[in-house]
Amino acid sequence: MALYALRELTRQSFEPLSAMVDTARHHVNFWGDFVAWLPGVRETGAALDMFTRLTRHYDRPSFGIDAVMVRGQRVAVTETVLVEQPFCRLLRFHKEMADPGKRVLLVAPLSGHYATLLRPTVQALLPEYDVHITDWADARQVPRDAGHFDLGAYVDYLKTFLRQLGADTHVIAVCQPGVPLLCAIAQMAEDGEKAQPRSMTLIAAPIDTRVSPTAVNQFAQQHSLSWFESHVIERVPARYPGRGRRVYPGFLQLAGFVCMNASRHADAHLDYFRHLVDGNLGEAARHRQFYDEYNAVLDVPAEYYLETIQKVFLEHHLGRGCMEVAGRRVYPEAITDVALLTIEGSEDDITGRGQTEAAHALCTGLTGGQRARMVVDGVGHYGTFAGQGFRRTILPGITEFIGRCDD
Repeated sequence: MALYALRELTRQSFEPLSAMVDTARHHVNFWGDFVAWLPGVRETGAALDMFTRLTRHYDRPSFGIDAVMVRGQRVAVTETVLVEQPFCRLLRFHKEMADPGKRVLLVAPLSGHYATLLRPTVQALLPEYDVHITDWADARQVPRDAGHFDLGAYVDYLKTFLRQLGADTHVIAVCQPGVPLLCAIAQMAEDGEKAQPRSMTLIAAPIDTRVSPTAVNQFAQQHSLSWFESHVIERVPARYPGRGRRVYPGFLQLAGFVCMNASRHADAHLDYFRHLVDGNLGEAARHRQFYDEYNAVLDVPAEYYLETIQKVFLEHHLGRGCMEVAGRRVYPEAITDVALLTIEGSEDDITGRGQTEAAHALCTGLTGGQRARMVVDGVGHYGTFAGQGFRRTILPGITEFIGRCDD
């Protein structure tokens, strides 16, 4: 039996038990503090809560951003779909105000998690900018007759979105999409397109994974492309619209992320249990909020995943100057009018220090005044786009860079 089908069978078999445990949890917690003093009540409720969370299915979260504070005023925000494609939507967070600010396109990763992983990034950018984002689809929900999706299709999507938004756009790519974004802008520059963005910011992007290889890079180097195809590519089960489509399942990506920091995740769940027992509901709520997002995963089209593994992590096509997308050679040196900012975290254990900065050596058509670099001490991968390090150091750096590009 295929791994995906086995996983689905296991998940479905747990659903009745999980529902029963969740009902029991509600009964235990129904009386709240009136019975919490009884021996074992809080421990039982916490254990039932843990079991429910560890066995449930996590659906795609919503962005849930309906307002933002702009210069001390509460401004309503509405999600608007500007472009709808089979594998991605271009979303705008429309602010109900005359001047929403400079236009920013946030390119979210297509690497297992939904674009909602960048909710903190969107919230941080919204007060100042007119924010748009790439909202990638779960491949298991895309019917097979919608066609395939490879690196060339990804690049075409980005070019379509940039043309929709126009030349005054500032584009920010977080992690994995740094490579296709650089390819898209290079092709637009070579073609002399007027819709080229004003600037591009690459955050923790694996432009050249030969530099400071991390455990993730080393794992890729220790396996062949055929190994990845035979061990992590599955077909979507029959119960989904994309049945039969070859994908890299999200649950495998999630398992990989958890295994990278297994002790940290185990400690987080033990802390969650203690918070429930101790009645520390604020910390428990923060745990739930993080893991509701972290555990919600999507399937990635197999052709895109395998091409990325081959060209980015195994053969380093961009760094070696031989990148081709859909049979067309990519020339980063053709970029002359799009300013470049690279951002890295000194403690990033996924994208090693220097891998993103490598984009500067490729974009030889840019002058010194069109370039900027940031390396933020004490910041890991997640911290490059969320958290205190992002808000205190990285966001002001992006704001300064964008302002300079518009001068």
